Amino acid sequence: MTLTIIPSGQACGARVTGVDLMRPLDVETVANIRAAWLDHHVLAFPDQRMSEADLERFTASFGGFGDDPFIRPIPGHDHIIAVKRRADETAPLFAENWHSDWSFQARPPAGTCLFGITIPPVGGNTEFANQHAALDAMPADLRARVEGLQAIHSARAGYAPSGMYGAKDKNRSMDIRSGDEALETQLHPFVRDHPETGRKGLFGCAGYIIGFDGLDDSEALPLLYELIQWQGREEFRYSHAWEPDMLIMWDNRSVLHRATGGYDGHDRLLHRTTIAAWDG
Repeated sequence: MTLTIIPSGQACGARVTGVDLMRPLDVETVANIRAAWLDHHVLAFPDQRMSEADLERFTASFGGFGDDPFIRPIPGHDHIIAVKRRADETAPLFAENWHSDWSFQARPPAGTCLFGITIPPVGGNTEFANQHAALDAMPADLRARVEGLQAIHSARAGYAPSGMYGAKDKNRSMDIRSGDEALETQLHPFVRDHPETGRKGLFGCAGYIIGFDGLDDSEALPLLYELIQWQGREEFRYSHAWEPDMLIMWDNRSVLHRATGGYDGHDRLLHRTTIAAWDG
């Protein structure tokens, strides 16, 4: 099969046609999709009426499944979580701040797959910020301040019992399970080489990053605030508009992402998997 790849015209992202994700993919097709993914960082596959088994098979083709904590999987599919919101839901929007999925893990997932099932007629775009572009354009003085820093990642702000999705989070349709393990921390270089392409980029941002090793909060927190303003700038973004039966996959090592609202009064349902860290 011949892939047709149409770049978004924004800072990253491309639309891919000419492939049927409801069937097993041959080695050459997987390699071609992977090459496009590494090039564009976010790929969108329209008109794919995928079952849960199709989504699992596709994900496994790109390196197996990541470890997804804190959110209970859907029945019968241990690697799929439901990202859902009811039409009448009033809880704060899930994942509305910039982040790289599960960056607080020792081996965060290389990528994420998200399949659109119930898509509202308005709103609900997923935004991405290209962190290679963010580093390339970074002012020299700011880059000098972050080169060599080890960022301290933690899930505590979101998934600890006192966090955003903890004990006080009520009336949410997603099955989120907070826990004390969210208090743990993990170090990752803030500026690092992409493990497959070797291209330098920024990894993670304020939210899962709670500080920098060797800096006290009086220095680290203002720096994090300055960085998040830079990392999410408009010129680094791609805003993805959803369609029913569309799969997207993104590279957590290259981009940040966040959810957006604007669809109050409408149900929304997507199924999500993560792709395990790449070992070569």
